[in-house]
Amino acid sequence: MIFERIKSEGISHNSYLIGSESDAVVIDPRRDCQIYIDLAQQHNLTISHIFETHRNEDYVIGSLELNNRTGAKIYHGLGLEWKYGNIVKNNEEFKVGRLKITAIHTPGHTDESMSYAVSDLSSNKATIMVFTGDALFVNDVGRTDLYGIEESPRLASNIYNSIVNRLLPLGDGVILCPAHGAGSVCGTHIGDRDESTLGIERLQNPLLQMTKVDFIRYKTAEQLERPPYFLQMEKYNLEGPPLMGCLPSPPLLTPKEFIKEMENGAVVIDTSKPAAFGGAHIKGAYSIWLEGLPVFTGWTLSYNKLILLVLENNCYLEKAVRYLVRAGYDKIKGYLKDGTEGWYNAGLPIESLKLLSVYKLKDKLDHGEELLVLDTRGQVEWDKGHIKGTLNIYVGHLEQRLAEVPRNKPVVVLCNVGNMAGLAASILLRDGYKEVYTVLGSMKAWIAAGFPTTTD
Repeated sequence: MIFERIKSEGISHNSYLIGSESDAVVIDPRRDCQIYIDLAQQHNLTISHIFETHRNEDYVIGSLELNNRTGAKIYHGLGLEWKYGNIVKNNEEFKVGRLKITAIHTPGHTDESMSYAVSDLSSNKATIMVFTGDALFVNDVGRTDLYGIEESPRLASNIYNSIVNRLLPLGDGVILCPAHGAGSVCGTHIGDRDESTLGIERLQNPLLQMTKVDFIRYKTAEQLERPPYFLQMEKYNLEGPPLMGCLPSPPLLTPKEFIKEMENGAVVIDTSKPAAFGGAHIKGAYSIWLEGLPVFTGWTLSYNKLILLVLENNCYLEKAVRYLVRAGYDKIKGYLKDGTEGWYNAGLPIESLKLLSVYKLKDKLDHGEELLVLDTRGQVEWDKGHIKGTLNIYVGHLEQRLAEVPRNKPVVVLCNVGNMAGLAASILLRDGYKEVYTVLGSMKAWIAAGFPTTTD
C-alpha cells in the first residue's frame, strides 16, 4: 500500500494519495495538483478516483483540475446541485488494487459531508484508516456554524452522531486522516500533530468527553470568524473553478511597468514581514506576509481586482502564486523587479510605518500619552487576555469598521505576533491615517516581557 499526505501551508490543508498495485486515489486535492501526478508516477500508479469529503469553504478544490489532467472520476456527497462529478452513496464501496474504500455519510460540518474508510483486502479486511474531512480532527471536531446560528444546533447534533455512531465504531486502531491540521480556520483547537487514531481521539479529544447535550451547547456557542471569501470558495467548489492547466507565471515588471499597472487599477500586495514593510513600502500597498496570503487576501481583496506582488526575494514567487490560486485569485499581473529596493533605487517615492517595541508602548501608556491601541486579534484570543483600555476589531473587519477608529490621535496596532497588525496598519495608511504604529512581537512580546493583561 502507498500512502502520501500532502500538506498545504497557509491553509493547513491535508490531502492524500493512496494506492495499491497499479491504482491510486486522491482525497480532497488542492488546485495546484501536479504533485499528485508526480507522486503517482514515482510509485507507478494510475489515479483512477478523486474523493471529496465535502464542498470546501477555505480553498479551491482541485478535483476538476486533476480530472482534466488524468481522467480520474470525481465523487462527492449527496444533497448539493453539483455541476461536475458523481454522487457517492452511503456505504458505497470502491476497489483500488487490494484496498477497499467505503464511503460513509458523516453530516454535521456540512450536510453532504462524507468520510472514506479504507480496508486492506490482503489482510483481515478490517478498516485500517479513515479520511474524515472536516468531521473529526486531531483534538477537535469541525465547525458547525456555516449555515448560520439557527442551524448550528442541528449540525452540532449531526456531527456528534456521525462521530459517535459512524466513525468511532470503526475501531480504536484506525488511523485518523483529517482534512486540516493546526492553524486551519475550520477548527479552534486542532492539535499540532499529524498522527492520531480513533482510539486516541475517543480517549483524549476534549469534545468527545462531553455528553451530547454539552457538546451541542459548546458547538453552538463557539465563536469562529467566517471570512467573506468562503462564499467564493463555495461557488467555485460547487460549479467547478476555472481550469488553470498549469501554475500561472506572472511576469517580472520594471518599476515603470509596475506603475502603469497600478494606474490601471491593480492592487499592490507587499509580502514582506511587518518590520521590512515598516521600513519602506509603496504607498497604498497592503501588507500581507507571505504565509498569510491564502487567508488574508480573501479578507481584503475582491475577486475582480488585479494583483501586483512585491516580494522580499524573487525565490518566493512560486509560493506566493500557489497561495493565491488556492484561494481563487488568478488575476496576478506581475511582480516588481528587485522588490522595494528596486522601487526606491529607481527614485520613486516610498512610505514608511512606525515601529514600536513593547517596552516603548508600555512607557507611552504609563506616561498617559494620548493614543489608541488597536488589538486586531479575534474574539477568542481577545477574551483570553488583552491590554487594558485597548479597542478590539478583528483585522478582517477593519475596513468595514474604520469609523470606530479615531483619526485625531496616534493609532498603535498589535495582534498575536505582529503579522496581522502589519496588515491592519497598512489598511489604516491606505485610508489616510497619518500617525500609525505597529508593535514588534505584539502580544507575544508583551506577555513575554511580563507586562499586565486583563480579561475585563
